[in-house]
Amino acid sequence: MTTSSPLADALGHPHPQAPDARIVSLVPSITEFLCDLGLAGQLAGRTGFCIHPRALVEKIPKIGGTKDVNIEKIRRLAPTHLVVNIDENEKPTVDRLAEFVPNIVVTHPVTPRDNLGLARLMGAVFGREREAERWCDAFEAEYAALRALPKTAKRTVLYCIWQDPWMSVSRDTYIAAMLGELGWEVPLLGEARYPSFAWSDALVAQLDAVLLSTEPYRFTEAHADALEKQLGIPVFLVDGEMMSWYGSRALAGLRYLREVRAMVDGVAG
Repeated sequence: MTTSSPLADALGHPHPQAPDARIVSLVPSITEFLCDLGLAGQLAGRTGFCIHPRALVEKIPKIGGTKDVNIEKIRRLAPTHLVVNIDENEKPTVDRLAEFVPNIVVTHPVTPRDNLGLARLMGAVFGREREAERWCDAFEAEYAALRALPKTAKRTVLYCIWQDPWMSVSRDTYIAAMLGELGWEVPLLGEARYPSFAWSDALVAQLDAVLLSTEPYRFTEAHADALEKQLGIPVFLVDGEMMSWYGSRALAGLRYLREVRAMVDGVAG
């Protein structure tokens, strides 16, 4: 399978196929996906948060975090392509890197199905179209299985990503779109994409359940148990990678959503 014309990234920039690309990825979930496409040998650099698949990424040089990037180290690695994400990487940093990295591939999935376009973009740019199409077929099958579930009650759930201060997600985030696949919605807490909030009786009265994410804050079952006693409503710990990562974990995330629904429905009624 070949691409007749370049595919455009999230900013509309076309990227011709470059099967011999030397890649630095600043997006942990996409680093994992590139490895799954068979491109680990072409990854010249990755962030310290790119931890999957461990056996492969531990051999790839680290270039800092998703935001505190070591510019000079990336310069020395001499990549031909940099993979970035609008939500995870800061534009001033990317602009500096664009001064010497020839190709900046910008990604921005906002719904689970946007992973299909992401997969095809990565496959087309880096010469792994067949592998990407197989992944898309698997994604479509999992998505169909999720959509075939019997309809249940709509719920309002608060998805917490931080405490001190408490922070959640807005309705225009990828996480909210994942929850939307279950017919659930998050409460309106302000205009910020990741709003801070204070607990109140009025807020709790809106909620069917609270979900505590294992990332970026490392919530644990102990946090969930303590908060449930405080609020008097069901509180669950959920895998943040499954709920928010693109690519490889987005496929597993569709299966995980079914587990989350069963968990919440089993308690919330």
